[in-house]
Amino acid sequence: MTQLTCQNLAVGYEGRAVLENLNFSVCPGDYLCIVGENGSGKSTLMKTILGLQPPVRGKVLTGDGLRKNEIGYLPQQTPVQRDFPASVREIVLSGCQGRCGGRPFYSKGEKQLAQTAMERMQVAALAKRCYRTLSGGQQQRVLLARALCAAQNMLLLDEPVSGLDPKVTGEMYGLIQRLNREDGVTILMISHDITATLTYASHILHLGRRVFFGTKADYLREFPQAWKGGEAL
Repeated sequence: MTQLTCQNLAVGYEGRAVLENLNFSVCPGDYLCIVGENGSGKSTLMKTILGLQPPVRGKVLTGDGLRKNEIGYLPQQTPVQRDFPASVREIVLSGCQGRCGGRPFYSKGEKQLAQTAMERMQVAALAKRCYRTLSGGQQQRVLLARALCAAQNMLLLDEPVSGLDPKVTGEMYGLIQRLNREDGVTILMISHDITATLTYASHILHLGRRVFFGTKADYLREFPQAWKGGEAL
């Protein structure tokens, strides 16, 4: 059964579509990479899937028991967010806010969920550290732990390795891959890194002058130049 389906979807702002006629489905355990040129609508699509903005036309449907408010989200950070003066534990725990309802406090279970997420992302030893003092790679791990507190079944990641050095980038990709393969978390990730896309993705959504959705093998048949490491746009 599919977790997410986009039917005849058009996304954009103020009623003006920047991307139209999208039809694709995501199943539990998929690793979907969304690629394409700048301005092709990748981030706009992700915000529409999350319900942060309405579709211009068409529908975004969830299934297999998944609700839109149960999708974890790791957006691109702004400079102001990187300088946020809170502890790592406080940042990660804030991912549980959607579970609290009207409660002004976190339950024991939510605190344990945050602890487990920090351990999975290898930042438990940093729990008392101020977020603003961390390296870029450590901050991304913290934000990924926060997203895991919000959702256990599906994560939407917007350029999660942007600005990271090659070693930290590889470590981040490894963490995301383990979440997908070992824990069964469905991944939807925007990426400009075609090499990583061809390494990790099970499916690819290509946006631009040509729109494509299919398996990685189908993508390589459609865009054979991707074998050479150059993104096909």
